[in-house]
Amino acid sequence: MKEAINDDFVPKISYLVYRKCKPDWRLSPHIVDNNDLTYIIGGKACYTINQKAYELCTGDVLFLRDGTEKEAFTYPNDLMRCFSVNFSGLHPSLKSKPPSFPKVSAIGLRQDIIDMFKELTINWSNQQSGYIMKTRALLMMILHRLSEIIIFNINSDAGDFRVNKAARTIAMHYSDKLTVKDLAEQVQLDEAYFGHLFKQKMGMTVHQYIMQIRVRNAENILQTGTHKVHEIAEHCGFSDVVHFYKTFKSLRGFPPSRCIPKRV
Repeated sequence: MKEAINDDFVPKISYLVYRKCKPDWRLSPHIVDNNDLTYIIGGKACYTINQKAYELCTGDVLFLRDGTEKEAFTYPNDLMRCFSVNFSGLHPSLKSKPPSFPKVSAIGLRQDIIDMFKELTINWSNQQSGYIMKTRALLMMILHRLSEIIIFNINSDAGDFRVNKAARTIAMHYSDKLTVKDLAEQVQLDEAYFGHLFKQKMGMTVHQYIMQIRVRNAENILQTGTHKVHEIAEHCGFSDVVHFYKTFKSLRGFPPSRCIPKRV
């Protein structure tokens, strides 16, 4: 499966602010020296990027690479409010790059992203013990969410609490016999509606999601080399080894045997 963000990428934040512009606010022309991400949550502003003007409004995301020339001003009758963060890669390399976002993306107001930015800003400001790790993690979550919306066109809002509850049940009880009916009853929804809602929010059916979780857990156990394949198949909720082999290869693209460490 194609990943939205390179697994090697870890951000190093150099600047972070929640900006409530005053009427005379403006940015003088300057060269961006890091990745520059701005999310406008109110009002609007005019940004000039490499001598081209862009009018950014509420719900717009601006993403600039280092070396970009930037200047900006807000409108006195519609003052901009935004989150802005500058960051580079903790381990600079060609492989370790953030997502390739367009300069400007209109994603609208996303409460989940706003909440993550708020928590990011609070932790960055407080600088309590462990804040660097937490702020990096929060920024990675923001970048991942933006990549879902902008790159992969997954435009649903933050997950429905009923779907999230069902997903947690699946994660904790993947080895049990799980049915759409049982999960729907747990969150007090009609079976058909729950199935539709789950697919809408998760991008796959309940059955596909259960199989994915079972295969991921099976792969982890296989890599330990401590259990036989038929034991793992049974532990992960598969009815028989043949079904396990077929499902595993269909989802991972290779047979379970590839995951078993070779004995020295």
